[in-house]
Amino acid sequence: MSESPRRRAKNYLAILLLAWLPFAASAQEDKKTDEDKPADPDTGESTVEEKTLGILPNPFAKYGAKFAATYIGEVLGNVSGGLKRGTIYEGRLNLAVDVDLQKLAGLNQLTFHANMFQIHGDGLSRTDLQNFFVVSGIEALPTTRLYEAYFEKKWGSNVVSLKAGQLAADSEFFNTKYTDVLTNASMGWPAITSVDLPSGGPSPPLAAVGARLLVNIGDNLSVLGGIFDGNQAGPGTGDPQQRDRYGINFRVNDPPLLLGQIQYSWNNKKGDPNLAGSFKLGGWRNFGPFSDLRFASNGMSLASPESSGTPAMLSGDFGLWAVFEQKLYRVPKSDDRGIGVFGRVSSSPTDSSLIDLYTDAGIEFIGLSEARPNDKLGIAAGYAHVSRRAQALDADFRALMGPFWPQRSFEGLFTAVYQYEVRGGWTVQPNLQYIVHPGGGATDPLGTSPGRLLRNAMVLGIRTTLKF
Repeated sequence: MSESPRRRAKNYLAILLLAWLPFAASAQEDKKTDEDKPADPDTGESTVEEKTLGILPNPFAKYGAKFAATYIGEVLGNVSGGLKRGTIYEGRLNLAVDVDLQKLAGLNQLTFHANMFQIHGDGLSRTDLQNFFVVSGIEALPTTRLYEAYFEKKWGSNVVSLKAGQLAADSEFFNTKYTDVLTNASMGWPAITSVDLPSGGPSPPLAAVGARLLVNIGDNLSVLGGIFDGNQAGPGTGDPQQRDRYGINFRVNDPPLLLGQIQYSWNNKKGDPNLAGSFKLGGWRNFGPFSDLRFASNGMSLASPESSGTPAMLSGDFGLWAVFEQKLYRVPKSDDRGIGVFGRVSSSPTDSSLIDLYTDAGIEFIGLSEARPNDKLGIAAGYAHVSRRAQALDADFRALMGPFWPQRSFEGLFTAVYQYEVRGGWTVQPNLQYIVHPGGGATDPLGTSPGRLLRNAMVLGIRTTLKF
C-alpha cells in the first residue's frame, strides 16, 4: 500500500533529524559526576564506581579489571483488574566485568564491558495484566543470557567516545536520570519504543549488535547517535526472548535501526551552585518491514472473514521524542541531593505503530533528610495512546461481533516508589502502581484472549536490591 502524504512528511522529518546526527553521542546524563561509565541496567549506577556491600572480591582491580554483581528480587501482586488477579516473585542476578585496557595492556583510553543476567520467576504483566507499561524493569522469561558486551574507545578529555559490540540503547537514548528510583519498565525504556520496535528495541533483556559515537561540543551541547541491528531476536512468530534465549544470536543482517539525539544542558559542571537541567530532542528510524494494524494484504480489514489473514506490509517505521529534566531544589553543599522533575513525549505513525503517542512526567525527591541522605521518593504518571489504525480495527470487529466487543483507547499509569537504604549496597523499595485501561482497555483482537475486556488494575510490590 502506498504511503499517505502525512506519513511521507513525517518520514522525511525523521530522516532529516537523523541525517544531521550521524556522528553523535551524548555525555551520559549529568556531567556533575563522572557518569560516562558502563551503567548497571538494574540501578542506573556506574558498575565501575558504585557503593557495594563489599562482599565480592576484586583482586585484579589494580590491573584494571573489576567485577560487579547485583541481585534484585521482588514480589508483585495484582490486587484488582487486569486479565486476572495474581501474585508473583521474580529475580535477576546481574554479573558484570569492566576492563581498563590502558591499565591492563597499555591500550590508550580503551575499555571493555560485559554483563550477563540470570533471570528467574514469573512476570506479572505477561501473565496477569497484558499491559503496555510493564510493571517491572526486570520482568523477562527465565533464562541465563548474555546482555551487553562491547569495547569503548575515547579521544581527548572525554570529547569523543565510540562503543561497538552488543549494546543497549536505553541507558543513553530517550532517558532521564530522575526515573532511576521508579521500578516500572516504561520509566526506563518507554512503552512506545518497547511496544513499537521489533523485539522491543535494544533494551533489557535483549541488547543488539551495533555501534554508537559520542561527541561533546563544549560544556553544554552534546549529540548522540547509534546504529543497531533492527531486530536482535530475528524475524519469526512468538516471543522474541524465546528466539534469542541466551543473548548470543549476534544478528547483523536485519534492516538497521538508527537512533539520534541532541542534548543541551545548563549548570551542569561539578560544583555549580545553580540548578542543573537539560533538554533532549531525538528520534529513531527502523528500515525493516512493519505490519499494517488494520488492513490485510488483499486490502480488506483484518477483522473481515474475507481478508487474507496476512497483514499488509509497510516499509519502515520511525519515532520522534523530546525529554526535559530540571532540578528544582538542591540541598546545600551537595550535587545530587534535592528535588528534580522530568517530562518526556514521543510520537510515531499511526498505521504501523500500536502506540502512536506517549508521554510521561514525574518528580523525584533525593536525600532531603540529613538522617537519610541516600533515600529517594519518586512519583510519576504516564499515558500511551492506542493508534487510530488499531482502534479502527477494533471498530471493525465490533461491527462484526456486536456492540459489546471492547475497543482499545489508551493506557495510563500512576506510580509511586520509596527507596530505603538499609546500608551502602542494599536498598528496599515498596511501590504502588495503578494502571488505567491495561492494554488500552482490551486485549489484542488478533492475539491471545482476543477482545477480552481489561479493567483498571492496582499493583502493590516490594523490591530489594543487593550490590555485592
